[in-house]
Amino acid sequence: MNRLNTKTLPRAWVAAGICMLMATAAWAQDNAKAALQGQAAAGEKIARAGSAGGAAACASCHGANGEGQAGFPALAGQHAGYLVRQLNQLASGARQNPVMAPMAKALSEQERADVAAYYASLKLSIKPVRGPLPGKKDDDGAWLVERGRWADGIPACAQCHGPGGVGVGQDFPAIGHLTADYMQAQVDAWNKGQRDAGPLGLMGAVAKKLTAEDIQAVATYYQRLHGGAAPQAAPAKP
Repeated sequence: MNRLNTKTLPRAWVAAGICMLMATAAWAQDNAKAALQGQAAAGEKIARAGSAGGAAACASCHGANGEGQAGFPALAGQHAGYLVRQLNQLASGARQNPVMAPMAKALSEQERADVAAYYASLKLSIKPVRGPLPGKKDDDGAWLVERGRWADGIPACAQCHGPGGVGVGQDFPAIGHLTADYMQAQVDAWNKGQRDAGPLGLMGAVAKKLTAEDIQAVATYYQRLHGGAAPQAAPAKP
């Protein structure tokens, strides 16, 4: 059998293969764990009424059905393994957020798994649609999402986060419904070392190469792709 020579393959194929292999392996292991630990019914109670330990109702910030609202991302349909990991990192301090960290700390490990299972059981609000490959006259958002900007070492968003940004497994969450201001806040967190850089440090490295204009263009393109209204403008970097 001939050995695969990655030098002969387009870089986009190589990046996509790495993302998919990592996501598939992680999903198989962590989804099974989340399914064993998380109880959606118990998680729904916490989401709607808060926890005995003092965590506020998730719905008060993330919407009655996990649809999200200004400043707070949608949770409905996100992979349980991804949500559990974020809650655990917030509780441990590995991910820093002044609003969410106290909430995560007030939840037990079981309660975090329950909440994750509940939101994972809800329907994702976006569809796995892919736009046509952009040409020379298309905007930067289309290029970044569908093709990437390889001159700067930025792979296409779709290669890891799936068509339409619907997410792939626990390592690559749904991003196609996020507003520009929330995306920008996460990029800033990665650049400040306030969030885990992700598998192989991929998002940590990509975040350093994205401008505020890039973030706005990506969010606008996703909104157009899903037929939604234009997102809020991303705040300028200081």
